[in-house]
Amino acid sequence: MQLDRLSSFPVTAFDAAGELALGPYREHLRHQIDAGPAAIFACCGTGEFFSLTLEEYAAAVRAAVEETAGALPVFAGTGYGTAMAKQYAAAARDAGADGLLVLPPYLIKPSQQGLLDHFRALAASTDLPLIAYQRDNAVFTPDSVAELAGIPSVQGFKDGIGDLDLLQRMMAVAPDLTYFNGLPTAEVTARSYAAVGVKAYSSAVHCFAPEIAHAYEAGLDELLTEFYLPLVKLRDKGAGYAVSLVKAAVRRRGVDVGSVRSPLTDPLPEHLEELDQILEQGLTVVRKAAA
Repeated sequence: MQLDRLSSFPVTAFDAAGELALGPYREHLRHQIDAGPAAIFACCGTGEFFSLTLEEYAAAVRAAVEETAGALPVFAGTGYGTAMAKQYAAAARDAGADGLLVLPPYLIKPSQQGLLDHFRALAASTDLPLIAYQRDNAVFTPDSVAELAGIPSVQGFKDGIGDLDLLQRMMAVAPDLTYFNGLPTAEVTARSYAAVGVKAYSSAVHCFAPEIAHAYEAGLDELLTEFYLPLVKLRDKGAGYAVSLVKAAVRRRGVDVGSVRSPLTDPLPEHLEELDQILEQGLTVVRKAAA
């Protein structure tokens, strides 16, 4: 699994009636692919996996596979309980996905044994490689990660809690997994993760400003204070803004991907004005560096 830099997690487009809009979604995907991420992760957190029916999910994953045309690997999200996770995994495989990002199980907080059973059952149901996503109600111990690594199809581990001490202990017992920084606005912690050997990360900013995402990855550190930290401050002003603010930014840069689906809500008007200011600050830094 050669994913040693930032990956794109595209949003999923909806029309004015809230229905899946594959035309704008494909346009958004083309922008993402052309910008050159390591991979496309379709229908994951930023892509509102939790709001998609199985049929919509299958159509969106298939569109991502068709648009990449083999140029980039396509990973699809899967989640909920084990039975439903297997259904989404099967749909992703039928649609041509190259792997799966396994989101935390729905609602309950499982035991370590329950998490391992979940992954074993999912692995037995598909030949696609799996990436475990540690966040919220799915937090592993180092011993459990060592057992995860013993499942041949589990090839990656995405960390969304930010405990670098815990992560390093996991890496010590399961060094062959590919590790990812999966925190919201991961660029803010990318340097810290890189210091412990984790260079890959998910970039929501890539959805709407790939030029900023790649400039920061290349070492334009001024973007941290001029763009990323203000963006995080704005993100924290609204529940669900880690998704809805990103989707609003995609719209404001010219692709009509629509609104988020409930129970998420779109950003407030004053927050959209602030988003425009922050985006312009970031683009200005990139333009000056390129001049």
